Amino acid sequence: MRIRYLGHSAFEITHDRWNLLIDPFITGNPVCPVKAEELNPQYILVTHMHGDHVGDTAAIARRTGATVITSFEAAQELAKDGVNVADLALGGKRRFDFGLVRVTLAYHGFGSTGGHAAGFVIHLGGKRIYHAGDTALFSDMKLLNGVIEEPGIDVALLPIGDNYTMGPEDAATAVQWIQPKVVIPMHWGTFPVLVQDPGDFVARVRETTSTTPVVLRPGESYDL
Repeated sequence: MRIRYLGHSAFEITHDRWNLLIDPFITGNPVCPVKAEELNPQYILVTHMHGDHVGDTAAIARRTGATVITSFEAAQELAKDGVNVADLALGGKRRFDFGLVRVTLAYHGFGSTGGHAAGFVIHLGGKRIYHAGDTALFSDMKLLNGVIEEPGIDVALLPIGDNYTMGPEDAATAVQWIQPKVVIPMHWGTFPVLVQDPGDFVARVRETTSTTPVVLRPGESYDL
């Protein structure tokens, strides 16, 4: 399985014949190393409808026929753009042909028609990948550590950019609570207001947990 970072909160996950995109903010993303037309997913997961997360979802989904997995309200909006949608809500989960998706809470703003911001736990290839979306630190993250997700999370993708989401300190606390095997920071370095150097986060994780921190620059991949 390969997890490729596309900058900001965008990731491409490939395993066997499956190709999944998460929050494909490609066009207009100053650090993204690819163009939207180069991506060919079967599924796109959208945490919320802010432009730096929904991004190129509609254009990619129309071109590829990908199914968009997102909240009920976001699905209603994206369906108007002529894309295939699969709607879920907070706390829900659904099996797809590639595996299972659980929708988790995310504490973040959302639009009047975009539904609640969310995160995802993706079950794929025998692994569990948690994409937290845009979120503050919240104590229910502890449930991912063997309670609602047994035996726990293999890879956590956590925002560290501060200002709009958790910063490095709170994200390191999240790692203590979730106890994933690997953590990859996201939502940093895209714009000047976001934290530019993930070194503080890495140091905190190494000092306080047994989790392996992996910093990916846009375009780099981690093989799981």
